[in-house]
Amino acid sequence: MTTADVWSATPITAVLVLADGTVIEGQGLGATGQACAEVCFNTALTGYEEILTDPSYAGQIVTFTFPHIGNVGTNDEDVETVNMASASGVRGVVVKADITDPSNYRSARHFDAWLKARGIIGMSGVDTRALTALLREKGAANAVIAHSPDGQFDLDALKQAAAAWPGLVGMDLAKDVSATQSYGWSQTSWRWEQGYGEKPDGVFKVVAIDYGIKRNILRLLTDAGCDVTVLPATATAEDVLSRNPDGVFLSNGPGDPEATGEYAVPAIRGIVESGLPVFGICLGHQMLALAVNGKTTKMHQGHHGANHPVFDRTTGKVEITSMNHGFAVDAKSLPEGVEETHVSLFDGSNCGLRLVGKPVFSVQYHPEASPGPRDSHYLFRRFTNLMRERKGETAIPEKDAAA
Repeated sequence: MTTADVWSATPITAVLVLADGTVIEGQGLGATGQACAEVCFNTALTGYEEILTDPSYAGQIVTFTFPHIGNVGTNDEDVETVNMASASGVRGVVVKADITDPSNYRSARHFDAWLKARGIIGMSGVDTRALTALLREKGAANAVIAHSPDGQFDLDALKQAAAAWPGLVGMDLAKDVSATQSYGWSQTSWRWEQGYGEKPDGVFKVVAIDYGIKRNILRLLTDAGCDVTVLPATATAEDVLSRNPDGVFLSNGPGDPEATGEYAVPAIRGIVESGLPVFGICLGHQMLALAVNGKTTKMHQGHHGANHPVFDRTTGKVEITSMNHGFAVDAKSLPEGVEETHVSLFDGSNCGLRLVGKPVFSVQYHPEASPGPRDSHYLFRRFTNLMRERKGETAIPEKDAAA
């Protein structure tokens, strides 16, 4: 048998079927079965476990442009989902190279076994550069990913399922990944040879509304001196204000902000009207814009990666940021009294806002993900400074305070 015969004999055990009928073949990994979702691509070189456990990816299939995914294995420390028992939000993963045995001292489980345990369907052996080029040209695509060890697929049925899936526009996914009850948080950031710490007595009482919150956001809030209580996405303004917080955090999350905003926007408006300091990230940013009568739009391909430059107009500096969003705030829709503070240097899209004369601001990107590595940590100090000032205390210079 020749080398060519060996390669050609590699069995097809997974397919990705796009809504336009395109069929992409590969080798299955992770969970078996099929799932409908939107296909996007992520350009990050590291952090695949954090990406695949980020609740903001609910309803999506992640294509990694970096070819070697899984080579450092997985562990429980890098998971971003707060509820370890919950089903994975991300529906699938597409990679180029076959999964190798892990080579990292922190690895506790093989990537393939981890995907199985998380219920994530995966496939390898895909020309991810070609798939990315297709998504760049045509936009994020509705699709079905399927993995069957026997290689038997009803392609006609899969094509119909992909074409029939409604897509993320109009879809409220926050309720599927949010906490169902309140809880407290006191864990701090990971430290070399120490792991995660605990800081149970924060100075600032903060309520975080969970639309799909990430663990590291909660850790950085705690690092910054916050005593954090997390409430479900459906929390009302009355629920939040009854806790007598010093400030309110609006979290990241998946889906269409207008759909989640049906119940979240009235709550956000009530919180803003109370005069409390408010800080939002990602979906929280988008719904804050809706709460002040701005608009959001579905992006062509979205922003998914860890190398996105953002200009902060309030400091005149450029930050290297991590992004994960398929919807964006329409900057032109922001009314008088709402200032655009941050802008993407890739495409000029909105990446931040603040309310003039009020202690309220938000950003589109993920400052906790640290690709800069700590370019954006000042935002957590900015939030605590707003709470200090409301108490009549002196603010700490952002550049002098490590959040």
